[in-house]
Amino acid sequence: MQNKDSLLYERIKKKDKTALEELYDRYEKILYSFLIKITNDHDIAEEAMQDVFIKIWQGTGIYDESKGKFRSWLFTIARNKALDIIRKQQRTQSTTLEDVEPFLRSNDSTEKESEWKEEQIVIREAVSTLSDDQRKMVHYMYFKGYTQQKIADLTGIPLGTVKGRIRLALKKLKPLLADRRGSI
Repeated sequence: MQNKDSLLYERIKKKDKTALEELYDRYEKILYSFLIKITNDHDIAEEAMQDVFIKIWQGTGIYDESKGKFRSWLFTIARNKALDIIRKQQRTQSTTLEDVEPFLRSNDSTEKESEWKEEQIVIREAVSTLSDDQRKMVHYMYFKGYTQQKIADLTGIPLGTVKGRIRLALKKLKPLLADRRGSI
């Protein structure tokens, strides 16, 4: 079995799509069950599974046979990917505008409230420079706390397109917010 996995992996490195399909078919059920046990969330498990196989296909996950079994390597990548998604969701959910605003309003410091309003304006201005599609994706993910899979399901847009739009939006926002943040 280990040898078959290694052979499939070697074929995948040469961009053999049928090898990727075989590997997916071979591990789909057990890997998904493993991810459900870790996350207790079908959306996160699906997103992590897709990310794992994309990582393998793109060659960003590199298996070294001398360091252990392929199966162990695959499950480690899946576990790490699921934990990354969970951490990202927790960060996103803990920093949404709706969550932070009541806390700041309860603070008597008018200076802090003023700074918060300025930051809100900067963020809104930066987000307004995005295309409508990118703005929607950012809103769903960072202000509503939705997973990429949930956004794809909600909008009817393929998951890869959702990921691409979010990535491009963040790439565009990063320099805008970095420049403007220094002036606040």
